[in-house]
Order: sequence, then C-alpha cells, then structure tokens
Amino acid sequence: MHMLSRVLAFVVLIALATPAAADDRARWEQQAAAVSIVRDDWGIAHVHGKTDADAVFGMVYAQAEDDFNRVETNYINAMGRLAEAEGEKAIWQDLRMKLFIDPTELKAQYAQSPAWLRTLMTAWADGLNYYLATHPEVIPRVIKHFEPWMALSFTEGSIGGDIESVSLSQLEAFYGGRQTSMAQEQVALAQFREPSGSNGFAIAPANTTAGHALLLINPHTSFFFRSEQQVSSDEGLNVYGAATWGQFFIYQGFNAKAGWMHTSSGVDVIDEFAETLSADKLTYRYGAENRPVTTKLITVPYRAADGSMKARTFTVYRTHHGPIVREADGKWISVALMHRPIAALSQSFLRTKATDYASYMKVMALQANSSNNTLFADAKGAVAYLHPQFIPRRDDRFDYTRPVDGADPATDWKGLHALTEAPRVLSPPNGWITNTNNWPYSAAGPYSPKQADFPRYMDSAGENPRGIHAIAVLKDRKDFTLQALLAAAYDPHLTAFDQLIPPLLAAYDTAPATSPLKAKLADQIALLRSWDRRSSAKSEATSLAVFWAEQLWGEVAVAARAARRPVYDDMVSQTTSEQKLTALATASDRLAADFGSWNTPWGEINRFQRLTGDLVQPFSDAAPSLPVPFASAQWGSLASFGAGRKPGTKRYYGTSGNSFVAVVEFGDRVRARAISAGGESGDPASKHFNDQAARYAAGDLREVYFYPEQLSGHTERTYRPGR
Repeated sequence: MHMLSRVLAFVVLIALATPAAADDRARWEQQAAAVSIVRDDWGIAHVHGKTDADAVFGMVYAQAEDDFNRVETNYINAMGRLAEAEGEKAIWQDLRMKLFIDPTELKAQYAQSPAWLRTLMTAWADGLNYYLATHPEVIPRVIKHFEPWMALSFTEGSIGGDIESVSLSQLEAFYGGRQTSMAQEQVALAQFREPSGSNGFAIAPANTTAGHALLLINPHTSFFFRSEQQVSSDEGLNVYGAATWGQFFIYQGFNAKAGWMHTSSGVDVIDEFAETLSADKLTYRYGAENRPVTTKLITVPYRAADGSMKARTFTVYRTHHGPIVREADGKWISVALMHRPIAALSQSFLRTKATDYASYMKVMALQANSSNNTLFADAKGAVAYLHPQFIPRRDDRFDYTRPVDGADPATDWKGLHALTEAPRVLSPPNGWITNTNNWPYSAAGPYSPKQADFPRYMDSAGENPRGIHAIAVLKDRKDFTLQALLAAAYDPHLTAFDQLIPPLLAAYDTAPATSPLKAKLADQIALLRSWDRRSSAKSEATSLAVFWAEQLWGEVAVAARAARRPVYDDMVSQTTSEQKLTALATASDRLAADFGSWNTPWGEINRFQRLTGDLVQPFSDAAPSLPVPFASAQWGSLASFGAGRKPGTKRYYGTSGNSFVAVVEFGDRVRARAISAGGESGDPASKHFNDQAARYAAGDLREVYFYPEQLSGHTERTYRPGR
C-alpha cells in the first residue's frame, strides 16, 4: 500500500503539472514558428521575428545555443547566486549584489514596467526556457527556469557594473569580521594590469573619401564576453553588433542608419558617505537630526564542500544614502549609485532602434546610463560624443573621489544634471571625435568641451596614452575609408614609451664609465635608441621595453597611486638613473632566463590561445597558440591586448582587450567589417570555436553580412528555434 500511495501521488503531481507545462510548450512553439535564424559561415546568428518580442525570443535562444554557460553565469552573478554554484568563496560577491538586487523588488518593478517592455521580458524568459526544454542534455548550474523579472537584474551590459566598485575585501571585513586594510588593497590595485575600457572613433563625412560618416567600435573587455549577432523584426528592429551574453539588446553596434560605441567613463557617479553613528549604532547624524539606521536580513545560500546547500544570514545596514559597505576611521561608509532597472533596460533596447542623432537623444532622456561615454555616427552625417546621462548634481566644493561627510546635508545628491549640462560634442569642424576612456576634454582636439566649464566630478580619468595616440592618427586627415579607419585603429605606435624611453637613454648616457651597468646594457640601449616605438611580432625592442616598463611600474605604482599621480610620471621623475638602468638589467635577465635571449621577438612572447570553453581559460606553452603583434593599452596600444604570464607559463597569453572590433560606414547602405576574439561558439567541438583567431591576431576583419543578399553563398543553416 505504501508503494501504491507513492505511485498515485506521483500520477496526481504529473496530472497537475502537465497542463501548465503543455501550455508553456505550446506558447513557446507558437512563438518559435514566427522566428527564423540564419547562421552564416562564421556561425553568427542573423535572427528575424515578426515582432520585436519574437526577435528577442530568437536572439536569446541563439545565444544559449552558442554558450548557455555564459548566459546563465551572467544572471547568476547579477542576482547574487554565484555561491550556489561555486561555493562559500563567492558569498561576499553575492552579498554585494543582494545589497542592491532584491527579487521581491524586481518582481514589483516588472509589474510596473510598460507593457511593451514586459512583453520583451516575457519573450526573453520564454526563449531561454524553450532552449532548456529542447536541450535536456544541458544542465543549468543554478537557474533551471528563467522568469521575466530576472531581466531587470542585468540591464546595462558593461563588463563591470557600478555595483562592482564596492570592495569585496572591505565588505567582508565589515560584515564578516575579517581583518583587512585599505593599504593592503591599494597595493593589490597598484599591480600592473590591463586598463579596462574601450576605444571609439567617429569620423564626419567631410573627412572621408566617400562623404559618409564612419564609426570605430572597439570594446576592450575580457575575451568571449559578448555574442556577435544581427537581430531584426517586421516592427522596424534591425541591429547588428555585440550583445553581452544573456541580454536582449545589442550593446555596441549599428543599424542601417546609425551606430554607437560605448567606452567606460571617468565621470564620478558612485559616491561614498562617511556616516556618524550613535553609540548604540541605531541612529546616524544628518544635520540636526538623528535618523534611524535601516536594517534588513539578507540570506546567502551557498554550496558546501560536500555538495549540500547551506546558507549564511547577514544583518545589513542602510542610510538614506545607500547600504553600508565598509568602515573607515571609526565611521560607517555608505555608497550611493544608480539603480533604475526599468529605465536602464528600456534605454538599452530603445537606442538600438534610433535612426539618427535626434531620435537617439530622445532615448537618452531616460537618463539611465551611468558608466558609458558614447561615440555616435549616423547616415545623415552627424557624429557625436556623449557623456553618461545619469550624473548626480553635487556641491563641487567637496571631493567626491573620497568619502564625504554624510552628516552634512550639503554633500547630498541634488537631482540629476540635464543632458545639456554634461560634456558633449556634435559634428565639430575638425571632423573627428574620439574617446579612449580618457577625459572628454580632448575628444575633438581644439573643439573639445572645456574643463573649466564643468564640475570636477564630470571626470576623474584624465588623459591617457591611448588618447594621445588617437589624436595623432585622426588629426589632419581628410581621406578616411573603412580600410584607413581600420589601419588607424591598429596603428602600432606605443605612445607611453615616447615619455618613458628618453629618460632611460639619458640615464645610460650620464652613467659613469665605471658602472657595471654601462657594459652590461650597451646592446640593449642601442636597440632601444634605434626603436621607432612601434610594436610588431618581429620586434625585439618591444619585448625589452615592455619587460623593463613592467619592472619599473611595479617599483613606483603604489606610491604614485597613493599620491594620485600618474604612474607614468613617477616612472620618469620619482626613480633614479640607477633604478631605471637596474630595472632594464632585471628585464634583460628575465627575458634571457625565460626565452633564452634578451632579444626575443615580441610575437614569440605575446600569444593568443583558446583551448577550452571554460569561463576562466587554462593556458599552456606546450599547446598551439598564435603570435599577436599589438600590446597592452597601458603603453598606448590602440589595439589592446591584455596579456601576461599565467600559472605554469613563460609566454604571455591574452585574456582581455580587443574583443569585438568593427568599422562601419553609413551611407545609402551600411557597410561594415568586424572580428570577434576566437570565434562565436563557446563549444570547443564547434568549427566556430576558434575560426576567427588568426584573423583576430592579424587585425584582418571580415565582411559583415548585414543585408539578406550578402548572406547568399555564406549561409550554413537556416532554421527555427527548437528545430
């Protein structure tokens, strides 16, 4: 009887569950019938739907086909559920997300969203659930069923959202009782690493041979971070570019009439407030008031070492400024940042349908982009630079790059700046605009916004070597074509060494003849003296200069960052002649030890390798790899390749930098060339896992098939989702 009861109960459950499941399946299949997916000869999906919602359904379905792991992981991260997959080590990352992302609140926001956006979010969830239903062999790590509101947890598309600015070690110290120090963290931050960010160029028709506006789209992200797709519908959507895995909008790309490129901004939109707490920690001072500290319980589930699920619960604190994230000098530090999921997701999708500058700016009025500068170009000939649209208005007497006094009402945010109050450039007379994560005050040469006209918090980035490089390749040219723009984007000049090498040569020239370094470094100095400061796979000078600069960087970076000075300046002015020469000797010895000779070609060291579909890639000197001629953005390389030694390797392997690159021409018809690092698929068994690698390493961009007739002869498969 006991067994019979269990069987009957199971039958009842099946009977109750089947109608809902059948209804879902029928709805998914009906929507799939309205979608077509064409895979071109690079494996890139060209998705078309009758409606925008159909296109979204097919778009995320195709992404899941290519790399469901990355799709799911982005939402595991966004919702603070990483520890459910990766264990206790991810608890603090999850807690950080849960300080801002609450499923209950997101469900309420979903209900409040405009009907058109709810329709897209439903199609997004349905597309992913239909993929899982039709691919039972795919086992999600955490999210076994996607719900529409989840799309509001990840709305912007940058490689690191605003929330990630919160220090995990400081968060753990505050809520977990672990001892740490900001000094230790500053040392870690000062280590040599590839700058995050991107490049964008916009060229006006007057500076081109064909009289058409041109756009360079060159995000610098971790490799394999985005999917290349075209998405279109009978409702006017027709957009091509890079979509962050799992999102239903093209983040950086173009349609038939306009294009946009986002670069990480130096605007200050994330602020910390030092809160003055009462002795019992129940209230905090604000002007003449004592306001109550808000408390909330947050539970973080995690997978234990034995595979079982456990959880930790934290009492978290908040003031009107935002959640408490750390303690410093006896005060609790709260953080304020943008959290406008409905507006952010709306803006991210709607801009893909903008066809000119005016319509693009109407979408920007939603003011839900906090971290991205934008380079824009359209078929009417407009080119533009736009600062982020979410910029809190503040009292410029205060230094918001450090915690300000939360007890002083004068430090509070006072609404948002109007779009017209931020730095902006529109079709300047010089005919070019650029941004390389540097300040906006050199975006268009003499026609750039003037720093004196804006509050200090409009920029905290300053200039960088790529910015200087970009101006050099763009100014005084009237003959741009797609190929010429591409050549400019890959120009190999390493501008940082224009500043760094001459003091090294002077140090050698003035060193006493008796110095042992004089003889040891004679050949190395001769090589650097004759170097044109341009990287190439065959360049021995590039190898020597990079190894020397990395050595010297490590000696001065901590002090430079603490003093808020550019590290490059300290490498020149805060090191002695002997330090400069000793660093060169150390670099030479390291090259000889690792590669057999100090004069090793750069391409023997600097490599591209893709061996597995893992999120964190393994590397091996014994496995096949490709030489890469370009170098780190840290040294001014526009074609960024963030590489370094990996566990067990001597060679440098790239993990970030140029990831998706496109050059676009807007005329009666749009023309474009593009490349993605490695390939479109995350499956090592796919022919499209690494089929773009050689072209990527050479900067040899392929034709973009934007129009249906361009796909003729370049189509591998045409199908509907689920077929």
